[in-house]
Amino acid sequence: MKYSTSPTPSRTNSSLLGMSSRTTSPLPPPANYQNDCMSATNKSYKYLRRFVKFDQMDFEFALWQMLYLFIAPKKVYRNVNYRKQTKSQFARDDPAFLVLLVGCLCVTSFGFAWVLSLGIGQSILFLLYVVFVDCILCGMVVATLLWFVTNRYLRDRASDIDVEWGYAFDVHLNAFFPPLILLHFIQLFFYHPLISQDWFISTFIGNTMWLAALSYYIYITFLGYNVVPNLKNTRIILVTLPLLFLFYVITLIIRWNLSTSLMYFYHYRVL
Repeated sequence: MKYSTSPTPSRTNSSLLGMSSRTTSPLPPPANYQNDCMSATNKSYKYLRRFVKFDQMDFEFALWQMLYLFIAPKKVYRNVNYRKQTKSQFARDDPAFLVLLVGCLCVTSFGFAWVLSLGIGQSILFLLYVVFVDCILCGMVVATLLWFVTNRYLRDRASDIDVEWGYAFDVHLNAFFPPLILLHFIQLFFYHPLISQDWFISTFIGNTMWLAALSYYIYITFLGYNVVPNLKNTRIILVTLPLLFLFYVITLIIRWNLSTSLMYFYHYRVL
């Protein structure tokens, strides 16, 4: 079969994985279920190998995830513990979401290039910056930081299951998508006629879009770590929301248009 439809493991096998009782099932484990986890190298190899096998990617499910990251992000994480029980890992083993995300970055980047009046060479350079620096490199830094913090300070010491780096990167990709659409797509339609103007309403609308985008990122990041059973005190991630709102108010008071600053940064980075 193209996709796995195996049932969830039994309570006995779930307890061996250190999972809580709320994620267990009375059904027997799948025939190919293994109690031991693959190494990080094997997981990475399996993930990268599927990049060239488009027929094995579940793009329909990836599109469903992208939609629900906007309207009901909690639903995206409902199958995380099931994946851990059936595939011995929290992280995705299907790169379809990343492929679609890169596709979205390509479309929105050329939209940005059109708004910034960039040439062909500058547009390609801008695309490379957005994909490999803004999304992947910065995402790897953020994922590594949160991976270290959650395993070092938030993990239940009674459990021998830790947060995988691949899952931390998955959480970043999930959290990155709504800001991408808000700031790299929707904002483009309002930039020249409204947001770029020297009016207070321009600063208000542009900065409010930034507030919404970063709030999405923080909240989805919180959801990603909150569903991991052996993590505690994950609500500390939400502490950054009041700080973000305070920063938002300050930018309005001093009339700092964040969207205009972003455009200047993007424009001069590729000159």
